[in-house]
Parts: sequence; C-alpha cells; structure tokens
Amino acid sequence: MLSQDELKQQAAQAALDIVLPQLQPDSILGVGTGSTVDRFIDLLAPHRQAFRAAVSSSERSTRRLQAAGIAVVDLNEVASLALYVDGADEIDHQMNMIKGGGGALTREKIVASVADRFVCIVDETKLVERLGRFPLPVEVIPLAREAVARELRQLGGRPVLRAGFTTDNGNQILDVSGLAIDDPAGFEAMINNVPGVVCCGLFAIAGANVALVAGQAGVSRLELQDD
Repeated sequence: MLSQDELKQQAAQAALDIVLPQLQPDSILGVGTGSTVDRFIDLLAPHRQAFRAAVSSSERSTRRLQAAGIAVVDLNEVASLALYVDGADEIDHQMNMIKGGGGALTREKIVASVADRFVCIVDETKLVERLGRFPLPVEVIPLAREAVARELRQLGGRPVLRAGFTTDNGNQILDVSGLAIDDPAGFEAMINNVPGVVCCGLFAIAGANVALVAGQAGVSRLELQDD
C-alpha cells in the first residue's frame, strides 16, 4: 500500500505531466503552497529553463522556488496566468475546496483569481462528499478577532485561534470546526462579508477547474465541464 507521501508525489508528477507541455519560454506559472506543492516544485526544478518564472502564493513557496533556481516575480507585474497549481485540505466532486491549513489562503485565492485554470493536486484522503470535516480557516485582522469569532459562533461554528501563527499578511487565523457547509459558494460570500474577515478558506465561488486525485489505483482526474 502506498503511503500518503507517495500519493502526494504521484499527484505532483501528474500535475507536472499536464503543465510541462503547456509551458513556453515566456510563460509564468502560478504556484501554491503546501506539502504536495513542495513536491511539485522539486519536480519542476529540472525544467526551469522551459519557462520564464513563477508567481508564488507564500513566502514558504517563494523560498523553495528560488532555492530550486526558479525565478519568482511579483503578481503586480503579471496580467494573467495560464495555470495555477495548488493543493487543498478538502475538495468535493463539484471542485469546491477548503484551503488554508498552511495559512496562505488569502494569497492563494488572489493568485488563483488571475489564472485561467486552477489545477488542484491532492491525495485521495482529501476528496470528500461534503466540505466541513476539516476546520475552515478564516484570516482575520487582529483587532477584529473576537468580533469575527462571535459571528462565527452565531453560524454554528467553533472558532479557535491558531496559536503562535501570523500570516504572511500580518494577520491571524481562526480555525472553525462544526460548520454545516451545504452551500459552499453562499457560505463563502457570507463569511467574507463579516467585517474584519480578510478571507475565508472556502474556494467555491471560484473553485478548481481540474483535480488530480492520487489513490492506491493511480491518479484520477476530475474536471468541470464548460457550460
């Protein structure tokens, strides 16, 4: 039986197989954050001459990309990205996701919003029928932490401050368990409208376009069909 680390490696390799044929010398690739993405960066490194640069969603990924010899550019210098590759803490069959276990949810959502296609790479433990088993990360301005927590409790959640953690944006994260997420897009909009919330870890208003799910029988591909 393959370990979870081996499954992550499989998902990363599957993403590379999709990405490489689409890279051009002037391409800029969006790169997310997390342990599966770390493996993708390592696999991408030998092909760094095939594209111009990457846009990174976190300081962690920036350091790893640069250590691999891959140039990193600021998103403000980029008009669009053809592809964005990132993982998820949970994803359902409609491509709605919970992200932010690593704390980079806001920058991940920003970079993903500029990309034409979001390729999500996960192992099979992350594929769920209904979102909510994984606590929902909510990035908050520190001044508003308790006010936001009260609102989240009103919605049935149990918010807990992620102790000792500060985001790359200088904010805090509340990890919210106990939520019933039957309408991911509606719930995302509602939480994002709470004063003091910078961003919540629901990626449903704009989810993934393709999910590469590594399992014991190989990598399966889930894809939303264009209307």
